[in-house]
Amino acid sequence: MLPKPITRLGTTVRWSDAVVHAGVVHVVEVPSTLPADARAQTREVLSQLAATLERAGSSKERLLMCTIYLANMDDKTAFNEVWDAWLTPGTAPVRACVQVVLAEPEYKVEIHAVAASG
Repeated sequence: MLPKPITRLGTTVRWSDAVVHAGVVHVVEVPSTLPADARAQTREVLSQLAATLERAGSSKERLLMCTIYLANMDDKTAFNEVWDAWLTPGTAPVRACVQVVLAEPEYKVEIHAVAASG
């Protein structure tokens, strides 16, 4: 049996925008607009996530798991307001939300998402 193919989208030397393997899409999104508050960065990251999932043959309705990284847990309420409005009702993925030191000091949010393709 041949190994299942791995498809990489937007690949650079350091990372890919998405990786698809065995019917599963893996994506990480970070904000592009700096500086911006947590609410604006969340909107931007979720918009980017939806676009990347679509490019990979998936959608936000097919999300399986999301890990949300916040630079400051005080931003959780603002994040959740945007997140709740963005999700399609009845399709919420499994989710973890943690506070971390992010790669750039101006980042307020980063999301790692796993979705079913197709």
